[in-house]
Amino acid sequence: MRIISTFLFLFCCLNQAKSQDYQSLDTINPPAEFENIYSRALYTDSLVSSFVIFIKKEVKSHRHLAHAEHVVVLDGSGNMTLGEKTFAVKKGDVIFIPKNTRHSVKTTSASPLKVLSIQAPLFDGKDRVFGD
Repeated sequence: MRIISTFLFLFCCLNQAKSQDYQSLDTINPPAEFENIYSRALYTDSLVSSFVIFIKKEVKSHRHLAHAEHVVVLDGSGNMTLGEKTFAVKKGDVIFIPKNTRHSVKTTSASPLKVLSIQAPLFDGKDRVFGD
């Protein structure tokens, strides 16, 4: 039991030491000009990737074959389609997108929709399938 407790303590300490990176999401802004979508990578390892994404108009319908995604709306509003459901999203909303689930979003606010996207496992873009 003592060995397990020691292992858990060390694991937690090492894990916390790795997670000391800090970024204020309020300070992340898109370039003055971008066409529709601007994405800025925050952190990534073999288990997870995180991005701040700005969407002027829309993200077309797509799905991810190998990973799930959490989206946190940081600013703006839009209409999101997730599977067969369509609903309004706004600042403060959290959306879970299971792997292999079609999803899209259309911005309804005057300013771009700003979201935090957390994807697990690592997102490399290879499992994104548009349409269908």
